[in-house]
Amino acid sequence: MNEYDFHEKTFASRRCCYEMALIKFTSKGIYCKQGDFYIDPWKPVKLAVTTHGHADHVKWGNDAYLCHELTKPVLNQRLGQDLNIQTLAYRKEISINGVKISLFPAGHVIGSAQIRLEYKGEVCVVSGDYKVESDGISTPFEPVKCHTFVSESTFGLPIYKWQPQEIVLSGIKDWIADNHDKKKTSVLVAYSLGKAQRLIHGLAGYSDIYVHNSIANLNEGFIAAGVNLPETIRITADTKKDDMQKGIVIVPPALAEGRWIKNLSNPATGACSGWMQVRAGRRWRSADAGFALSDHADWPGLLSAIKATEAEKVFVTHGFTATFSKYLNEIGISAEEVKTQYGNEEEEEKEIIS
Repeated sequence: MNEYDFHEKTFASRRCCYEMALIKFTSKGIYCKQGDFYIDPWKPVKLAVTTHGHADHVKWGNDAYLCHELTKPVLNQRLGQDLNIQTLAYRKEISINGVKISLFPAGHVIGSAQIRLEYKGEVCVVSGDYKVESDGISTPFEPVKCHTFVSESTFGLPIYKWQPQEIVLSGIKDWIADNHDKKKTSVLVAYSLGKAQRLIHGLAGYSDIYVHNSIANLNEGFIAAGVNLPETIRITADTKKDDMQKGIVIVPPALAEGRWIKNLSNPATGACSGWMQVRAGRRWRSADAGFALSDHADWPGLLSAIKATEAEKVFVTHGFTATFSKYLNEIGISAEEVKTQYGNEEEEEKEIIS
């Protein structure tokens, strides 16, 4: 029997009902009854299988965590050093109560993973957050064939279609050069986990890069874990304004309108976010410039990723869930929106700055 025949036979014999499948959507999070663990729970549980380190996907207080090797330094940095953490490399497999668990690259941030579950021939993949364009520093997204796929839809509208990363970075470099000619300090606003490292990698060698403590701390954790990150300069009380004006400053969104930036020498702020794709987004937090650089899949990326899984059922957890799930059903992919507590990455910046 070939692989196609196997899947056809399996799909024909299975009713599409998530209450009978590998996962349930509960008040604590996504629960696997057969394995007795949760994926990215938002309330404390015995075992949290974790897709990545953004605060909307991992919380403090779980008895134990399972994550990718490069997510461990993020959890230690943000939640504490005394956590009970087990790690896995990509594509390695363990079994919990008969449920086979393996991690596959999500391409979202360094160490982000899709959680693949297999039990008695049924396969479910919980993707967390993901993007399909390789950013040069995160392990590129890898589609995983499954029966059930859990997807985000942060940018699940047709208007969201990203330009290639090299074009966006070229625009950022031109903006920085113009600021330098005008004696302005270029301040890029980006999430401490993911976007900041992507900018550091993409702008390396162009100019000195100065980073806020929250970014510097995460960078140190990654470097200690073996990630080859370009050198940056931690901003301290002794850092001179004139030096920063000659370079590039990267800060998290929580500081985008703070007194600290206003005290810089003639600062110009550039917001790096997928929300910059639309005109209203470019006015976000009174930024002087907006660059549509996102760590999430755009509309074509979401569709290509889902189609590649060949899933018979898709659950859409956060973002434009109603619109996106409706469209999936219209094109013949059975989809359903579910309510979760994912999608508010900005909250994490408030936590690490406070």
